[in-house]
Parts: sequence; structure tokens; C-alpha cells
Amino acid sequence: MKPKRLSLFLMIDACGWEIVRNDPFLQKVAPHRHRLRSVFGYSSACVPSILSGRWPDEHGNWCYFVHDPDNTPFRGLSWLRWFPKALTGRRIVRRLLTKLVKNQLGFEGYFDLYNIPFQHIHRYDFTEKKSPLRPGGMNRGENIFDTLTQRQVPHFTSDPTKSEEENRDELLAQIGEGKIEFAFVYWAGLDGLLHRVGNESPEIPARLRVYEQWIEQVERLAGECYEGVDLYVFSDHGMANCDVHLDLAKVIEALPLRFGTDYTVVYDSTMARFWFAHDEARRLVEEALATVSQGRIVPETELRELRAPVDDRRFGELFFLVDEGVLIVPSHMGERPIRAMHGYHPDAPQSYATLFTNRAELPCEVTDIPHIHRLMLESIQPQSNNSPSQHEPHHRPEYAAFVRRFLVTA
Repeated sequence: MKPKRLSLFLMIDACGWEIVRNDPFLQKVAPHRHRLRSVFGYSSACVPSILSGRWPDEHGNWCYFVHDPDNTPFRGLSWLRWFPKALTGRRIVRRLLTKLVKNQLGFEGYFDLYNIPFQHIHRYDFTEKKSPLRPGGMNRGENIFDTLTQRQVPHFTSDPTKSEEENRDELLAQIGEGKIEFAFVYWAGLDGLLHRVGNESPEIPARLRVYEQWIEQVERLAGECYEGVDLYVFSDHGMANCDVHLDLAKVIEALPLRFGTDYTVVYDSTMARFWFAHDEARRLVEEALATVSQGRIVPETELRELRAPVDDRRFGELFFLVDEGVLIVPSHMGERPIRAMHGYHPDAPQSYATLFTNRAELPCEVTDIPHIHRLMLESIQPQSNNSPSQHEPHHRPEYAAFVRRFLVTA
């Protein structure tokens, strides 16, 4: 006798709406497609939001590097400042150091030293010490893997240390055994390809055809081994081509201010986050940023609307966001230009994510990527029409807490 149902959640990193809008991607197995609004931030914010159903201001996973000199784990790396940058700035050297530091510090999530200067690395902390792909992996609250474990749902989860092909083959093996009820697969290869070649390269539709073949293979085997299959293929964000390069550090370094004394900054690829030692430093930086036409300072009211964790000042005190298609380079993420990037405003055309499914009607409202968590919960235990999970916004934790207290005392 076949198992009843299998719920397949397959995430293709950076498979944005504009990339697939005019492509016949998955028309055979997942013909129903939806455009989803992403969250403000990078994959460090998007993936935890998908897995938890909450926003960065709730789960606390947003940008990787934060200003926290009192709690930095990197103080022991400051001696590397004495080595020539021609050596420590090489990507191959950084990758080796990243691997060594990650093992030494016991970080379980994604970690990269990127291009953070070693003379200032002791000023920063790193926010993804745990893996969001595991139970207990969120900075705050639970994720879908906590729920799967608590409910003892047999499931498959991608191993980020393995290749896409290895994870695909392991998924197929477990489907063939018919022992799992839920699967979450994370394929990140498209993201790296888009960074390298851009979203108009012929390599992109070619890569989509590869994913399409894999997904059709998975769906076909699942159909043979289960009575029913619910298929969801989705992304976390899109990708915009970078045609404008902005040396923002040059603008700031021209001011009569000292890094580490008057101000501290992290130059992300599309955003600069500042901290200030005094009001005069803030005034001078704001005046300088006002002259940069390729971006703008994001007001705190807008940041709150975007659900950024602005109350946690470790993430920044002032945020400068560039326009879509602009790349901050050099930055603390890299010395050299790349062809495409994400992390722009969620309403920028290339920022929108996607959802493909074989279900003609979704069981709950899904308009933003955190809502994918609702589909995951529904697949584990279908809810009635009066279920709070369908109508309660996931950014209302106080309501959820009230419900839990009511159930406990009832």
C-alpha cells in the first residue's frame, strides 16, 4: 500500500519572477505560478523568513556582520592585519581562512569572512552562528524543522555541505523508500551563476532546463510511490544586473573622520550601514550621502514598514540603500565587480520571488515569501477554515502567545 501524501518544497535560490516570467519553466509539473514579494535584505534574511514564517524584526536573522565589539568572536584575527593585503585579500586565501575560522568557532550556519578588513574585524560579530536549516537554528523563535521534529514527521532536508546533485540523489532515494512525508530541498547553484553571468545570459535558461529535468524526475518518482504529491517550487529573491559601480567608501573616507574612532560602517553590496561615536560624525556622513545620486538614506519609518530589525542597533544606526542595478564596489563583500546582485528594495522589479505549484488553489494566502511557511504547516497538518494559521498574520506573535496560554489553561 502506498503512503498517502508527500509534500515537496524545493527552493531554487535567486529564481526571481522576472527571470522566469516569460519562460515555460515547470509548466508540465507545476503550472500554477505566483509572484511573491521578498523581504528587505539578503539570503541571510530571506531564508530564515521562509523557514520560520516571520520577518527579520521578529526572528533576528538579517545582515551577517553587525557592530558588536564587546561580543566579537574575531578578536584573535586582528594579527592578520600585518600581512600584505595582496595576500589576505585574495579570494582563495579568504576561503581557506573562512573554513578554518568556522571550524574553530563552531559556527553551524553559512559563514564567510568576505572582504572584512582584518584591522577592523574585531569590531564586528556574525549573526548566523546556527544553521536555519536545522531545529533550533533561528536567532529567535522556531522554524519549520522544529515543528517537524516536535510532531515527529518523517522528513528530508538538504545538507548544505553536499552538492546539488548529491542532495537530489538522496531525496530520490528516500522518496523511493516511501518513508518520508515532507521534504525541503535547497538548490543554490543558480544564485552563484547569476552573480557571475547576469540574468540575460543564455546560461540561465539552460540552467533552468536542468532544474526542470530534476524536478520532473522527482515528481514522477513521487507519483509512483505516493497516492498524492503536493509540489511547491519557490525562490527567496530575484537578481538584478549591475551596470553601475559605486565607490561609496571613497566618498566617506574623504571626510575629516576616522573609521573606528568617529564612525564604523559595513559596506554590503547594495547597502551601507553606519554607527556613530558622536552627532557631528553623523551629520557629516548624512551630508556626504545626500550628494550620492545612486541611492538614498532609508528613513526609520520605512525600515519599520519593511520589517527590518532597526531596534537592534547592532545592525546599524543609519542605512544607505542604492538603486536597483547599482553595486557598491569595492565593499566589505568583495573587491571586484560582479555581474548581478540582489538585496535591493523589495519593490524593485527584479527583487520579486516566485512560487510554482501543482495545486490550482493554494490552501492559504501567500503573497510574501514568509507565507511559504504557512504552506509548510498546512502540509504537515491540514487546518480547518477557522484555523488561526490561515488568518492570523505571522507578524502577530503576541496573538500566538495568547492562543498557547489559552490552550495550556483550558
